[in-house]
Amino acid sequence: MRPRIICHMVASVDGKLHPSRFTVPAAGVDAGRLRKHYDEVSAKFGAQGWMCGRVTMQEISKGKARTVKGPGISSREPFVGDRGDRDLAVAIDPHGKVRYGKDHLLGDHAVAVLSEGVPDAYLAELREDGVSYVFAGPDGRDLAKAMDALGDTFGVETLLLEGGAAINGAFLKAGLLDEISVLIHPAVDGLAGVQTIFEYAGEADERPGAGQALRHVHTETLDGGMVWLRYQVEKAPA
Repeated sequence: MRPRIICHMVASVDGKLHPSRFTVPAAGVDAGRLRKHYDEVSAKFGAQGWMCGRVTMQEISKGKARTVKGPGISSREPFVGDRGDRDLAVAIDPHGKVRYGKDHLLGDHAVAVLSEGVPDAYLAELREDGVSYVFAGPDGRDLAKAMDALGDTFGVETLLLEGGAAINGAFLKAGLLDEISVLIHPAVDGLAGVQTIFEYAGEADERPGAGQALRHVHTETLDGGMVWLRYQVEKAPA
């Protein structure tokens, strides 16, 4: 059974995602205090891990490609490394691009979500690093299958989706979001084309959120003027 998935993000008032582009805090507002809100709110959910896309995980892992001696791994069954009692750091990485060199990301146990088409040698590299992995179907797009595997394999009940726009959009399109949590930073970006919270790369007439509706469950104004919004994702009424 898949875990409950909460998309938890920080965005500017205009919905942009890159804090380095945000306008500066108003006079007397502590920028450091604003930055702390995200982790403080994250802790309130009691999640057993978090998920991001390939680009973000590559920036975190900073691993390098290498040649692994011995045969590759032909099996396409989930692999579980030595997790211990650590939370999960889940990389949505269909093509197996992230290099780890260790079994953790920011102290949490690394888990790769892959397509079944990744090279056997890459799976051997993950096992050598102690990185766990599950599969999202032949092309890596079956996120529902991958989330079921995470729940069944690791027993996690709640995961935070902290992805970029494309990953968030893919989960929205797949109908896998149970809640959306957004911290509205008291700032704007203003430039067209900068990533927003959800950006599904579909056809012009597609509606990634079709069949879904948001129910407001919480609003809270935090120190410095950051606003925390929470919405439960429900099936849209007929």
